Amino acid sequence: MNRCYSKPLEAKPIHQDTEPVLNDRLGKKVRVMCNEDNTTGDLKKLVVAHTSTRAEKIPIQKWCTIYNNHITLKDYEVHDGMGLELYYN
Repeated sequence: MNRCYSKPLEAKPIHQDTEPVLNDRLGKKVRVMCNEDNTTGDLKKLVVAHTSTRAEKIPIQKWCTIYNNHITLKDYEVHDGMGLELYYN
């Protein structure tokens, strides 16, 4: 007897939601919900809604690496709950 078994299709998530924590070292921590496909510029726009400062004045960095606006969070390997540093210029 020849039986055909079909595997069930695996559901792959289209967008992975992350919630990084941005700390400005002045007592304010901001948690922002975003996708891994968003750019760092998109993340800045979400932070602006919480901090009421201009996006041009906010560099986001981790240790000594300043994140560029056009690169996605997936490329920088930003995951859920990851701490990022928020500075004001």
